[in-house]
Amino acid sequence: MPVAHIRPATPDDEEPLARLDRATWSPLHSVQPRPQPPYEPFFTERSGPREILVAEVDGAVVGYIRLGFATPLASNAHVRQIRGLAVAQEARGAGAGRALLRAAVEEARRQGARRISLRVLGHNTAARALYESEGFVVEGVQPEEFHLDGAYVDDVLMGRPL
Repeated sequence: MPVAHIRPATPDDEEPLARLDRATWSPLHSVQPRPQPPYEPFFTERSGPREILVAEVDGAVVGYIRLGFATPLASNAHVRQIRGLAVAQEARGAGAGRALLRAAVEEARRQGARRISLRVLGHNTAARALYESEGFVVEGVQPEEFHLDGAYVDDVLMGRPL
């Protein structure tokens, strides 16, 4: 698979991103129930195109990462948080996730952030390995924070300085 091109999202990405989000849903990374019709819009007032970076291969959307403020507090404005990362099944293993993560780190730096954080489910070993390989470290664990697919799952807090 060719290398993914990373770009900022536009309002025209609404439908491809919504389809991708539904197609990649899994209890491995989502604490929400499986989306059911009628589907919620992908872009919301809280998270519009300006918070999303998109991965494209041959003009097709194959992934996204959502980067936003960790909280609305002025005292926390120096921190950005990754609030979602998805890569289409057919694009996994080809570097799109890593490219999105690196682009989000660079965007956080460009915005003047001093650190970046994220939350990942404890049983999502592939995502945790990717984050660790890009310099994120475990900063806390909330044991058995979620009950998903019949099992209790840890919520792992990770972060890194910029």
